[in-house]
Amino acid sequence: MNKALLWGGGFSLSAGLLHFAIIVGGADWYRFFGAGEALARLAEQGSPIPGAITAAIALVLLLWGLYAFAGAGLTRRLPWLKPALIAITAVYLLRGLALFPAILLAPHTIDAFLVWSSAVSLFIGMVYLSGTRQMIWENS
Repeated sequence: MNKALLWGGGFSLSAGLLHFAIIVGGADWYRFFGAGEALARLAEQGSPIPGAITAAIALVLLLWGLYAFAGAGLTRRLPWLKPALIAITAVYLLRGLALFPAILLAPHTIDAFLVWSSAVSLFIGMVYLSGTRQMIWENS
């Protein structure tokens, strides 16, 4: 069992479920989790836009979790497993590393949400990287 991908899948699953909870929590949750005032106001006005965007993100995160679980050997093998895990790993790592160009190019845009979400993304990306490397080496 690939424990790193098992953990990565758990983190993605948790993040996906959190996004669904944000939809239910409404405008205050959008604000608290750093989605921005514009989305929070739209949620207050009853617009479907924040919910649709957040649900799409949640579904992607749940799919990523499923791919991690498949790579861990917990579920059946999914199509394009290796390239998908490589791409998922890259997205998490790039999202995590996005903080550094922002610091250099637009330091006025740095806020607590960008810092902690980048740190979380970088951490999850490193977990996926470890598990994906292990999976590729074991199946070579």
